[in-house]
Amino acid sequence: MAKTIKEINEKIKKGHAVVVTAEEIIDIVDKLGVKKAAEKVDVVTTGTFGPMCSSGAYLNIGHTKPKMKIGGGKAYINGVPTHAGFAAVDLYIGATMLADDDPCNKVFPGAFEYGGAHVIEDLVAGKDLKLEATAYGTDCYPRKKLKTLINIKDLNEAVLFNPRNAYQNYNVAVNLSEKVIYTYMGTLKPKLGNANYCSAGQLSPLLNDPYYKTIGIGTKIFLGGGEGYVVWHGTQHNPSVKRKDNGVPQAPAGTLAVLGDLKQMSPKWLKGSSFQGYGVTLTVGIGIPIPILNEEICQYTAVRDREIWAQVVDYSDAYPNGKPGSLDEKNYEELKSGKITVRGNEVPTASLSSYRKALEIANILKERIEKKDFLLTDPVAPVPSAQSGYAFKSLKERPFKD
Repeated sequence: MAKTIKEINEKIKKGHAVVVTAEEIIDIVDKLGVKKAAEKVDVVTTGTFGPMCSSGAYLNIGHTKPKMKIGGGKAYINGVPTHAGFAAVDLYIGATMLADDDPCNKVFPGAFEYGGAHVIEDLVAGKDLKLEATAYGTDCYPRKKLKTLINIKDLNEAVLFNPRNAYQNYNVAVNLSEKVIYTYMGTLKPKLGNANYCSAGQLSPLLNDPYYKTIGIGTKIFLGGGEGYVVWHGTQHNPSVKRKDNGVPQAPAGTLAVLGDLKQMSPKWLKGSSFQGYGVTLTVGIGIPIPILNEEICQYTAVRDREIWAQVVDYSDAYPNGKPGSLDEKNYEELKSGKITVRGNEVPTASLSSYRKALEIANILKERIEKKDFLLTDPVAPVPSAQSGYAFKSLKERPFKD
């Protein structure tokens, strides 16, 4: 029997809703079958905790006396440049922005210690941060310099706004070359010395809703420890990739743009991370509830690690040079075993995404729903699917004369 989100919310309010994690639903479907499991379970909670480079935060620091138009000028928070191309006192700090004078980079070129992601973590942790700004001055905004401490509790708005999070599956990165390489997938040893992957697999939100039937614009989520929303499809959203019969994409596919109040969040679920030889990124905790509206959705949420496949890609040549194809295809049960075989070589595996933390997020979200502290939302618009005609595009370079 089909359900609606409104009906499920009524059950949540009465304390009658049956909520399980994406790990628990697997055994329930095995035991009861999809039909009875769909009748019994109302919500399946998912989770992921991994590096998500396309993240950042916008801040409104409040007006100074005399007033100052930082917009169009320059601003730094703890030495990290922020984007000041908005109005007078609106700033955006990108997760991957690096401090101009990073001491770690001086000792080992290509290593980075502090960037925008660390600013966001420190801000959420309630630390005092150094803000320095310069402006050109106008009649209505005469001040030209500002040097002050700021704290999240004193800001008008502090909002996490991430243009691309919660990737739906991703590559397994290896290195076929003769030398160590440094990538956003971590350090890769030469001659297939290791393989890194980055997904929570069977717990990952978009792998439990492969065709975006319940997750859409307006979906309320767990974000960074607080509440947030899906506000658009993410950049590089690519729903048209090849899929298995269960709907799971075999390559990086859907993404989400998400937003939430930083003042609700926790540094436990927003962590600045440094990748040697690559740069800085923000490790983000996201959890999304999947309403079990029918048997089809229930079946999707029962997906197992062994049914989720990822492409093994050479990051020494194929990836940086945009070459198509992969070396092999491995499922997440194999990846999580600690080793895979590629071209006859036994290769140790490691995940940049924490399954343990992802499960913790799924359980926190489950508990919030059971305590009636978290209701589900109906999407106001869908995330583009392959059927919508949405297509991922690469840059077509067109030279021009200086």
